[in-house]
Formats: sequence, structure tokens, C-alpha cells
Amino acid sequence: MPNSLSVGKLDPNTLRQLVFSRLGKQDPRVLLGPNVGEDATVIDFGDRALVVHSDPITGAVENIGWLAVNVCTNDIATRGVRPLWILTVLLLPEGVSPAQLKSITTQIDEAARELGVAVVGGHSEVTPGIDRPVLITTALGETPRERFVRTSGAKIGDSIIVTKGAAIEGTAILSQELDSILQRKIDKKTIDRAKQFIKKSSVVKDALTAVEVGGVHAMHDATEGGIAGGLQEIAWASNVGLIAHEKKIPIQKETEAICRVLKIDPLRTISSGTLIIAAQPEKAEEILVALRGMRIRAAAVGRMVDKKKGIFIVRKNGTRLDLSKPVKEELWKVIKK
Repeated sequence: MPNSLSVGKLDPNTLRQLVFSRLGKQDPRVLLGPNVGEDATVIDFGDRALVVHSDPITGAVENIGWLAVNVCTNDIATRGVRPLWILTVLLLPEGVSPAQLKSITTQIDEAARELGVAVVGGHSEVTPGIDRPVLITTALGETPRERFVRTSGAKIGDSIIVTKGAAIEGTAILSQELDSILQRKIDKKTIDRAKQFIKKSSVVKDALTAVEVGGVHAMHDATEGGIAGGLQEIAWASNVGLIAHEKKIPIQKETEAICRVLKIDPLRTISSGTLIIAAQPEKAEEILVALRGMRIRAAAVGRMVDKKKGIFIVRKNGTRLDLSKPVKEELWKVIKK
């Protein structure tokens, strides 16, 4: 193990050695607990189950309140469950103004109202030692005890469906945070359209639509590490391999322009708003039709295979993006610079 940890998600080995081995008391009511790739925990409440997830927002400033609500509720939706309640912790840097706080809480309120969830608690403070706001949100939902989807449920032969496209959240963050830099090489209209990607950051409608059709074995929101990271975590959690094809993955022109200028890979850039679905192949087309009927762009991009065949994305040039090792988020390379 290295002497210091790298920026971004902890790798699976570190999680297993230093986190998952220290989880306090074992509780038989925990139907689904912490594990690599699993989006939310599920707790037994008799004939019902409580679904809970927490997530931070650390890489954005301008739309941090909106993202805090949507990113966290997404991980309830990937269980096939409608999010109902959220609690938010606001850690604010010294010197923050009341106007900045109002902007953040207005975003939280608007996002929560749009999704139909209630803000039921949390904490707020001005915190020394940080240079930007950090928001940590916990989302909750409820479901019949046996009716939830796991990240680890993918099966060999499943079709892989991707909604919206690559680097949805990354496109929104980078167009907002690096506006002045991008305008040197990209026209303003393209950047302005990219900023609107923030409105695509929810997968609640995507997930509930797919589950209603049926045949869904696993779902995962493409957060840190983007589509590549999301595919990797489904494969790892489900103990299967996968083959996906870059040419089939939707990548919107605004994303392509920004990633080209910043020299980053859209497939490895944070993409909250992109849902990855592993589904019975005979149900795949029906799911695609249902998603498109809800005006959600979607495509079948590959399939689950025996893990002996590997975990990779076939690039447009014929090379392979190997997903057998942890995917490093591309956004951090730009933010650090």
C-alpha cells in the first residue's frame, strides 16, 4: 500500500483493508451493506425496506446545491426506488457571504422540489481550512422489502444500456468553472449549451422508467471515473466481465469540444446523469423504447461476458481501454491545474 492516498475515490483494495474491515456491529437487518460499486444500503423494516445513501460534492462551486441533491438521490434511484427525503451538511469556507449561502440553498430547494423530495435535516457551518464549499447529502427512499436493484446483479449475457451520454456532469462543471479559459478556443454558444448540462444530472426518471419495463438486473450512476468507472464497478461487483464499444456510447458535441481542448477522456470524466443498466437482452429494446419515449437519449453499448474474457471498452481506433485496474477521474487533472 502506498505511503499516501491519491486524489479521488479510494481503490477497492484500500476500501477492503481499511474501511470495509471496520464497520462496527454486524446487523442482520442490513439487507445490503457497503461493498465495491454498491450505490446505497438497504435496511429491513419488515414488509418495507429503507434505502439510504450519502455523497459529497467537492469538485463544483457554481451549481453545488443542485448537484448535491441530484447526485445523492441518483443513488437511491439506481436501486429502482424513488427518493423521498434528504439531509444536507453544508461546510462553508471562511469569508462566505449570505448571498452565496442563499444561492446554494435556493439551488437545493429548486432541485428537491423538481424531484419531489423533502429536505428533512442536516447541518451547516463555516469551516476553517477549506477554500470552497463542500456539501454532503444523505438521501433516503423506501421500497417493498424484496423489490430493489443491486449493482452486483449483472449476469453474463446481459445487454449494457447507457443513457444521455458521456461526461454529463463533467461537461457542466468544466464549462462553468473554466468558462474564460474555454472561450479562447470554443465559441460562446457551445459553452452556454454545455452549462445547461447541469439540468441533465438526474437519473431518477431514467432508472424508474427502466425498472417499470422489467428485466433490469443491475444499475449504476456514472459518477467519478465516468462511464468507464461505472462499467468497471458493475463488473467488479457482479463478478463478471464486459465488452463495451466506444462508437456506440453517446458523446454530445459540447462534451467532445470541451474534452478535446482540455485533453481529457470523456469516458473517464465524471458523469452524474448517465445511467448504466444491465438488463436481460430480450428486454433491452423495450427498455430503450421506453426511455426514448420519455425523451431520454439511450443506447445499447455492449454486453456482460464471463470475467475470463476481460473488462474493457473497444476504442474507435480498435485499441482497448482496460478496466481491470481502478479508473482515475479526469476532472481532477484539470481542476488541479
